[in-house]
Amino acid sequence: MRRRYPCEVPAPAPIRRIAHLDMDAFFASVELLRYPQLKGLPIVIGGGRRRVDEIISQKYSDRPPSEIPPAAFPLLKDYVGRGVITTATYAARQFGVGSAMGMMKAAKLAPDALVLPVDFEEVRRYSRQFKSIIREIAPVVEDRGVDEVYIDFTEVPGGQREGGRVLARLIQKAIHEQTGLTCSIGVAPNKLIAKMASEFNKPNGISVVFEADVQAKIWPLAVRKINGIGPKAEVKLHKLHLHTIGDIAAQDRQWLVDNFGKAYGAWMHDAAWGRDDRPVVTESEPVSMSRETTFDRDLHAVRDRAELGAIFTDLCAQVASDLQRKGYVGKTIGIKLRYDDFRIATRDQTIDRYICDARTIRQVAGQCLKRVPLDRRLRLIGVRVGKLEKAGAVAQPPAAKEADATYEMQGTAEAARGNLDLF
Repeated sequence: MRRRYPCEVPAPAPIRRIAHLDMDAFFASVELLRYPQLKGLPIVIGGGRRRVDEIISQKYSDRPPSEIPPAAFPLLKDYVGRGVITTATYAARQFGVGSAMGMMKAAKLAPDALVLPVDFEEVRRYSRQFKSIIREIAPVVEDRGVDEVYIDFTEVPGGQREGGRVLARLIQKAIHEQTGLTCSIGVAPNKLIAKMASEFNKPNGISVVFEADVQAKIWPLAVRKINGIGPKAEVKLHKLHLHTIGDIAAQDRQWLVDNFGKAYGAWMHDAAWGRDDRPVVTESEPVSMSRETTFDRDLHAVRDRAELGAIFTDLCAQVASDLQRKGYVGKTIGIKLRYDDFRIATRDQTIDRYICDARTIRQVAGQCLKRVPLDRRLRLIGVRVGKLEKAGAVAQPPAAKEADATYEMQGTAEAARGNLDLF
């Protein structure tokens, strides 16, 4: 008698599930680990570089940080100087205060909010820690900055359960138990929708969106909720009477191309329909490295030349240090200026070899300065090195060694004359 075998049906391919994880008020939350007595109070993080905790500790040297009374901390209304808010607690956001807002403007909205400077060293430490925790659970992670990542849930055990909610809950729990910090997670078919979803239930929330949910959950959102539509595109969309994502989706693709250009119009149509095939990239090479600073007061290129020169040199040294620490070299050096009227000027120059030393960055950036107007006071200055390659992976031109010596002699001679550049 012939033996029968059951039909073998291949298992269906898993549904693509991508998560966007965003730490809740990350900079402020890190400070609240140090000062838990401030929890629930309106707090803004940003402003000057002064270490408030060191100043306060002089007065309360007999107490641990967690026992310093809230009344000892400075108020936003008493803040003097420049700077912008890096983040704010949710209690402060209720007053309309938010990231990237000027400190003086924020002081008018929430004068009694407490203000603390950013502790970058501590923030970076916690950033490394929470990302390490995620990778132990779900290894395919794309780093998108100090406080956010994309995670591919598709092949991870539990990544399909309840659309990814089970795995998201596990990651949330692990981060909170090991760091004391909370995060919000959006899980969706792709990165575009996942990023929007992570904002739905902040703080400490999980939002799951399926492909069939796009019309109900995504189309009612404002056009700016699409990551990639900025303020200028928003203004143009509003002029065309398009205010929601659904309004964009209702337009003919060619009409969007005609109004916004071939690439951007087509992308806008796909985004409105929730289409995004971008993979989660675990390793990406940086395009450039930069450093910039906003001054406590407007500085003039002539009257404040010594102060500007010191700041400019320090920024060049910081960029050089970043390049060397991360193992990169670059050949395009650029500057960025913001004037007292908020206009921005940028200039750059590409040289014939790859470099990562502060002297060359300083010299070429100084040449860029000579190509911008310096008749107005300055609010901000920045230095950037682009066209990066891994150190050791690029071949220098034959004349590179000779050019290095020439730059060295020129730099020494100009420095001796006190005329390295306009600063």
